[in-house]
Amino acid sequence: EGLRLAQVSKPPSGVDISLPGRPVPMGRLHPVTQTFRDICAAFQSLGFEVVEGPEVEWDYYNFEALNIPPGHAARDMFSTFWVDYTDDRGGHPMLLRTHTSPMQVRVMEKTQPPVRVIVPGQVFRYEATDATHEAVFHQVEGLAVDESITLADLKGTLYEVARLLFGEERKARFRCTYFPFVEPGVDMAIDCAVCGGEGCRVCSGTGWLEILGAGMVHPDVLSRVGYDTRRYTGFAFGMGVERIAMLRHGIDDIRLFFQNDLRFLRQFR
Repeated sequence: EGLRLAQVSKPPSGVDISLPGRPVPMGRLHPVTQTFRDICAAFQSLGFEVVEGPEVEWDYYNFEALNIPPGHAARDMFSTFWVDYTDDRGGHPMLLRTHTSPMQVRVMEKTQPPVRVIVPGQVFRYEATDATHEAVFHQVEGLAVDESITLADLKGTLYEVARLLFGEERKARFRCTYFPFVEPGVDMAIDCAVCGGEGCRVCSGTGWLEILGAGMVHPDVLSRVGYDTRRYTGFAFGMGVERIAMLRHGIDDIRLFFQNDLRFLRQFR
């Protein structure tokens, strides 16, 4: 008694309220994000921990602690964006990091071996953009330090990750190269999935596609963080996430990842 019944509004004529509703458009992961997750999952299955670090970094961690002192020619490989700031002590300018390797040094400063980490994140380089280069891109770099680690451990780890990312049938090739914070340094390539290693336009006729750089951690880098280089050795590696995504999906221009063109992005689920 005293209650009023709520009035139910009638639907407009010609509307069948028993029909199912219109589907809501669902988002999906960006291909770079998908590749990020797949790379991290591959290394986590091998016992690596995922850590992240700052994108605005000290010159010391980005260069000096990685065996690249001021004036070293290797700095030309990492042209970067500098931040107009100097700490109270002076002499330690800041920059937008050119790789995620600085976090490897930060981890070693606070952790005693064994160390097994990967560092995913965004990095910045002051360079012209083209089909294979961008000023802002993503990397996953990794570090393992322990007693009696050898180049064979590095090769075995990276070969297993390549198989997880590109398929069980993939072959791998290692060649010597130079990086200032490792000795010796190597680059790793996989056989071209398009031509099966016979040589084609995609692999520039070589039959191989480079996917990452790596090497044994330079003793000077280990000693700088207080590690006993007579007892501990380690390996490090770094890969461009967009590069891996391009190889997995047959994409020929890195700029497509950042144009937000739905015609491109809808291809990936």
